Amino acid sequence: MRTSTQRRLLGAGFIAALLLSACVTINVYFPAAQAQEAAKQFVDKVIGPSAQPASPASDGNDHGAPPPKPPGLSLLSLIIPDAQAQAAPNINMHTPAIQAIQSRMAQRFTASLQASFDAGALGYTKDGLVAVRDATKIALKDRVAVNQAVADDNRDRNAVYREVAVANGHPEWESQIRATFAQQWIAGAHAGWWYQDASGAWKQK
Repeated sequence: MRTSTQRRLLGAGFIAALLLSACVTINVYFPAAQAQEAAKQFVDKVIGPSAQPASPASDGNDHGAPPPKPPGLSLLSLIIPDAQAQAAPNINMHTPAIQAIQSRMAQRFTASLQASFDAGALGYTKDGLVAVRDATKIALKDRVAVNQAVADDNRDRNAVYREVAVANGHPEWESQIRATFAQQWIAGAHAGWWYQDASGAWKQK
């Protein structure tokens, strides 16, 4: 029969193992909110911030208070209350490679792509790329140049999604980074621009 001291030691060992398991899980947590904010800043610098209305205030009485924490694991919450927040750092977007891509994209947007977005010729795809939606809205003399600019932009887009994931030490996050950016390109699209919804159908903002 185990003594009370042995039972306490076993209990402590179980808690330690549980904490270690929790920390391992937390360390690979994809920081969605931080990635969304980083993607928004990147998009705004490339195409300029869109004039979208602010999100409506909550109808409740929480006045912007954070949602309550889910019940359970109260012991873990007492011991490591900020572990998850600490394990979800800001997404690093300031490597030379990422900054170079961003600069190229911003210059290309102003020089070659913005007019075609405004005309409805181009649109954002659901996977974070640019597509020629209606070539008839591009002057015949400009079509080769616009097609080349779209190809160059998509090459940079694919590169930046990969670079962001690698720069943050998690290459496996590339698909999540891409999905986050895809949402932000659409969210930042100017009025009248076109984009694909989740089914691939074109819609105008």
